[in-house]
Amino acid sequence: MLVWERPEPPDRPVPAPLSRDRIVSAAILLADADGLEAVSLRKVAAVLGVGPMRLYGYIATKDELLDLVVDAVHAEIRPAGDGWREALRSLAEATRHAAHRHEWFADLIGGRPQLGPHALARMEAAVAALGGVDVDTAVPAIAAVDAYVVGAVRREIAELRAERATGMDKRQWQAAHGPYLERTFATGRFPALASAIRDGTHLDADQTFRTGLDFLLDGIAARISS
Repeated sequence: MLVWERPEPPDRPVPAPLSRDRIVSAAILLADADGLEAVSLRKVAAVLGVGPMRLYGYIATKDELLDLVVDAVHAEIRPAGDGWREALRSLAEATRHAAHRHEWFADLIGGRPQLGPHALARMEAAVAALGGVDVDTAVPAIAAVDAYVVGAVRREIAELRAERATGMDKRQWQAAHGPYLERTFATGRFPALASAIRDGTHLDADQTFRTGLDFLLDGIAARISS
């Protein structure tokens, strides 16, 4: 029986009451502060002021705990707006914002479908928002948006982590590596790339995300209208 279906132990009159919701909240607190490596049943139990063995009545493994924390973040993600395009745009933006609030979330999405109640409610809302679109177009369209968002937020989170690890923000990194690129481009081996970097518009992270999303939504619109 999956953790979503397994009942919690009955309440007991103890000094530190426990529930899955309290366990998940404590795990998210640890992950937000110090990353997934800071999350263990022992550390969660310490935050809650209970012995680690008490958690096993609610959660059998760390994998179950991670399933629960991911599902809790999915509760923050719902599509909004009128029409399928605004619904998919808001779904993408909400997922991105959730990943920036909880960096570790980007490490746990993108694999097999999440089956928790909040993740299923997110997908239900997305499919319903495309109710007027043929299902064989709607489901791949949602999957395409999700795939784009996963790739985009992982790139953004990787950049943030690199900034912390090196102490250099994006502009400082570019300034440090600029002379190397100029020397390389001067060889004439990469003319198209040199032109793109020198002459192209350099977008910030928000603009890059929204521009790429517009390209994707334009393609979906073309498929729907064909």
